[in-house]
Amino acid sequence: MSALFTGRYRDLLLDLLRLPSVNPLEAGPGDPPSLLPRLLERYAAAAAEAGFRTVRLAAPAADCLERPGVPATVTAAARDPRFLAGQPSLLLRLGPGRPSADTVMFNVHLDTVAGHTPPVFDGERFTGRGAVDAKGPAVALLAGLAAAASHPAVGRDVTVLVAAVAGEEGGALGTYGTRPLLEAGYHGRLNIFCEPTGLRALPRATAAMTARITVTGEDAVDDHPDAGHNATVLLGFLAQHLAACLDGAVPGARVCVAGLHTGRTHNRVHGTGTLLLNLSYRTTADGGSLQTAVTRHLADGLARFAELFGDRREFARTARDAARITGLTWDKRGLPALDNRDTWAEALLTRAGARPAGDDPGFTCDAIWAAELDGAFTAVLGPGSLAANRAHAPGEFVDLADLEDFARVIHRLVTSFAEENRSPDNRTPLRKESG
Repeated sequence: MSALFTGRYRDLLLDLLRLPSVNPLEAGPGDPPSLLPRLLERYAAAAAEAGFRTVRLAAPAADCLERPGVPATVTAAARDPRFLAGQPSLLLRLGPGRPSADTVMFNVHLDTVAGHTPPVFDGERFTGRGAVDAKGPAVALLAGLAAAASHPAVGRDVTVLVAAVAGEEGGALGTYGTRPLLEAGYHGRLNIFCEPTGLRALPRATAAMTARITVTGEDAVDDHPDAGHNATVLLGFLAQHLAACLDGAVPGARVCVAGLHTGRTHNRVHGTGTLLLNLSYRTTADGGSLQTAVTRHLADGLARFAELFGDRREFARTARDAARITGLTWDKRGLPALDNRDTWAEALLTRAGARPAGDDPGFTCDAIWAAELDGAFTAVLGPGSLAANRAHAPGEFVDLADLEDFARVIHRLVTSFAEENRSPDNRTPLRKESG
């Protein structure tokens, strides 16, 4: 077979990389405004050439944020109506609407983290924000689907859905992009979330919770640091204490000790500040255990701080009041984790060229919202690696060869799904185990 990721798709990817689509929750002072609506229109136009029609291209309804599990940061941002208005999602379909048993759905996010830079393609490698996470996979997906569309059963006997969504980055975690589309019934018997996995088909996705530890004390002048509450010392101590105590507290959980901020000036004691922890977990039950562990170890840490610093001249007041001025809230919690199995679907992915998951624990992405789908199997699959390809870091890249490989896997997967879906033996409900 000749190359699938041809010049037209190289040009498309460069176009998408040029259009900034930094999630507003991520945007820094150096980031240009998001042009996500224009980007989605460009993607829809390219998909139309392969026979896909646009089912919807619209901003999410405001009431989607009234559901449980919506991060506090999203709720706060949405107080400005321009936030949701600038965060539409696109739904494409090849073939008529059919029951989910006869449908395969692909989900890919086109918002990015901060750090938009002009793209570069040197003939072998694309560099730019979103190259691997996930504009590159989005274009390779389209290249594979365009090739699969020439199969007579694709679009005729089975339907292909593509959800190109906003709201995956910035901690939004699909609450206003993926989740509303799935709840509206836009999913299939087989659902593929396109994220960098090294072409491993991961049948699981961790969920995440974000703890916000806030100190609300009083400032003091640097000549009398004992007169105030030193949030920097207190939160710095708690960061180390929680890092040590939470590491391994729940098997399979990962603890990211994230941002710590108190102040930027040198000539004062900063009495207020915040510490953020992002905690991922593999099962919904583990999420509850992790939440309990954070609460317990925070209390222990505050008691230990009071013990260690209670007789220190500059920190005695902070130690005495530590428990009173320190609070714990949750930016997000209670989200489901995905862990499903199906022999037929996993064998289909393997025959298409996807690699087995092995002991890869997966990572947090929008696929968590597929955890409760009945009669469905969901996998996370895509080219490249979050770490090795520098996703979320300067110099993010993806290799042309990896995009080509992914396009070929998509082509084989869709045509095999169409062929095997004809067999009555393959119409039995899928067995799904979600954590």
